[in-house]
Amino acid sequence: MATAEVGFVTVSRAVIAAAADLVAGVERRVVGDDNVRTAQGNAWAAICADRARAQARADMDVMVAALAARPRTRRARRDRQRAVGSSPRSSASQAALVSTR
Repeated sequence: MATAEVGFVTVSRAVIAAAADLVAGVERRVVGDDNVRTAQGNAWAAICADRARAQARADMDVMVAALAARPRTRRARRDRQRAVGSSPRSSASQAALVSTR
């Protein structure tokens, strides 16, 4: 049985190798020899993608820092608003509510 298993493994590897060669040959004919993807090309594409993500992260950090450093305009508007009960009308109504008993 050991011989049959070794034979099966050998045949399987041969079939897979032939299929890989066929796919590589088809790719070369379809896209051309200059455009065939290689491990080096894949690695370079991954490096470029990593750099682009890092740059996008850095750009986002700069935008967040700029927003955090910018003075808040809402606080200035709230300071100009009157406090509750500070108008003459509200003062008069509060005086009317005071009991005289």
